[in-house]
Amino acid sequence: METINIEKKGIGTLGEKTLHATLKHHFEPDATKHEIKMGSFIADIVKENDIIEIQTSAFDRLRKKLTEFLEMTSVTIVYPIPKTKWLLWIDEETGIVTKKRKSPRRGHICDAIFELYKIKSFLNHPNFHFCIIFVDTEEYRYLNGWSKDKKKGSTRHDRIPVEIAEEVWFTTTTDYLQFIPAELQQPFTSKDYHKIAKISLRTAQTTLNILYHLGVVKRTGKQGNAYLYERVID
Repeated sequence: METINIEKKGIGTLGEKTLHATLKHHFEPDATKHEIKMGSFIADIVKENDIIEIQTSAFDRLRKKLTEFLEMTSVTIVYPIPKTKWLLWIDEETGIVTKKRKSPRRGHICDAIFELYKIKSFLNHPNFHFCIIFVDTEEYRYLNGWSKDKKKGSTRHDRIPVEIAEEVWFTTTTDYLQFIPAELQQPFTSKDYHKIAKISLRTAQTTLNILYHLGVVKRTGKQGNAYLYERVID
């Protein structure tokens, strides 16, 4: 894993959140290549043959950018997922921050699915590339939620990246088969997939919707009301 030196990464640039700013410097240390106007929009990073956008959420906001950028050059969307997360809580009145506690939840590749669905129509464009970057993070949240302990529904203040755990790249449609566990027997239903991958049924159904759209799985029949799927590319 790569340890991140936050101080060297120029945190706070243009009022950005720490995670976004740190990853921008991770993918391109030369700050002169950051925040460059390309057509009607500002790109996070512009390299010789690639535009890189760091997007932590709300992929629907990328549609207009992608429409324009993909006609110019290769575009890589980078989506960070916390692999291991430590939570720290901030008391809004006193400013006191609790000791960090490790969240039991681990990041999963399918955490990207609902964002990818928002830009599904762009995924098979020859200039489109996607990178999931798993990052160990410290997440600071305000104790201002609606639950008794003020944690549920709370507001996130910032996410501080500690280490880069892994990068998972999607440069061709074949790469999207990484969403399908190798041990999943064919043919399979969305219920089979959700059980083997240990994800929600809704996530499994949305993933298969995307993979079917990309042509990397095919429907081979039905089992009751459920579609049967098989991999198209191995």
